[in-house]
Amino acid sequence: MGGRAISPVRALRLSTGLLLAGQLLYVVVTQLHVGGDANNHPAIFAAYAANGIWKAVHLGQFASMAILIARLLALFLALDVQDDTARWAARVGSAFAVAALALYGVLQAVDGVALKQAVNAWASSSEAEKAARFSSAEAIRWLEWGVRSYQDFAQGLALLLCAVAMARMLWVPRPLAYLMGLSGLAYLVQGWVVGSEGFSPMHSAAIVLAWILSLVWMLWLAVVAWRMQGSELANDGGGLPSAS
Repeated sequence: MGGRAISPVRALRLSTGLLLAGQLLYVVVTQLHVGGDANNHPAIFAAYAANGIWKAVHLGQFASMAILIARLLALFLALDVQDDTARWAARVGSAFAVAALALYGVLQAVDGVALKQAVNAWASSSEAEKAARFSSAEAIRWLEWGVRSYQDFAQGLALLLCAVAMARMLWVPRPLAYLMGLSGLAYLVQGWVVGSEGFSPMHSAAIVLAWILSLVWMLWLAVVAWRMQGSELANDGGGLPSAS
């Protein structure tokens, strides 16, 4: 005696709404993160050590990223694609979305826990120990660069593949799919830059660009989803009804 199954349109509305909410929450929580020149390790490590809400901020980042990527995965599933190209793009994109979430969990373990413990130990150590403690903290920071780089690559590829799938849907405005693809490219740029030069100004610019592009296409997609009427499947290659 199961309940009535959720319609594809309602599933799409739920996915797009929570996707946008996750992105907005991530942006807001990240504003609480300690600021400064992240590549100036002596100064930024001292700021990290003095920060009292470090764990809460990183837990909030993980929670909001989990919402965002989980709903991106749900969006792949909600598309119910029939077109062969779109179907394969959705399948591979789903795998990259799962990888991106797993890598983000590793990233927050490195950054939110290990790095904080290392900079605390450095800040409270004696002069004789400071050089060794600082080296340990830098090694963890460089590990963070590596994990962040590959997490950005995975998330970027997931978005690009989602854009390919969306571009095959007749009910999706083509510019919307292009914006989604551009946001994926912005994540790929982030991955390359952080892997090459760490948290540089160029990396910060790529982050802001990805946020702006993502918020625009997510809001647009939410509007498209909420304007849809009915729950019948349309034979438009996407398995969802066209907007009326």
